[in-house]
Amino acid sequence: MPIPDFIRDLRSHVGHRPLWLSGVSAVVLDDTGRILLTRRADTREWAVVSGVLEPGEEPARAIVREITEETGVRAEVARLTSVDVTPMITYPNGDQTQYLDVCFLARHLEGDPHPADDENTAVEWFAPDHLPPDLAATSRLRIDKALRDEPAAWFRR
Repeated sequence: MPIPDFIRDLRSHVGHRPLWLSGVSAVVLDDTGRILLTRRADTREWAVVSGVLEPGEEPARAIVREITEETGVRAEVARLTSVDVTPMITYPNGDQTQYLDVCFLARHLEGDPHPADDENTAVEWFAPDHLPPDLAATSRLRIDKALRDEPAAWFRR
C-alpha cells in the first residue's frame, strides 16, 4: 500500500504542502551478517526497509510489519539503532513530506526475500563491504549507525 488511507485523507485537506510524519526503518541482517536491501520503485535506489507508522502503532511492531509486507521475510527486532530526521522529500506527484525516522537492527528469522508489494522492484542480501553504489544516502547512514554495535541509539546532539 503506497499511500496509507490516513495520509490520503490528510492530503485531501492540505494538498501537496509539507507533512511531518513518523517513519520506521530497519537494517535487517541474516546469520552471515548480510544486509537486506530493497530497490525502491519510486527512486530506483537501493534502500533499507522503511515505512510509515499507522496512527497509534508501536514503532517496533510497525517495522516488523513493513519487513514482511515489503520483502516477504519474517524478522525480529534486536534493538533501536538511531533516531533522525530526513530532509524534505518531494514525491513525483508534488507531495512534500519530512519524516522522523526510528531505525532498528533486525534479525532474519525465516523466508526467502522477494518484492512482496509494488513499492519495490527487487530485494536482495548484500555483504556490508559490497553495498550497491546506488544505495540511498539515508540508508547508508542508517547502516553505518546500526553496524557500530553500540549499546545506545544514535541521535543528533
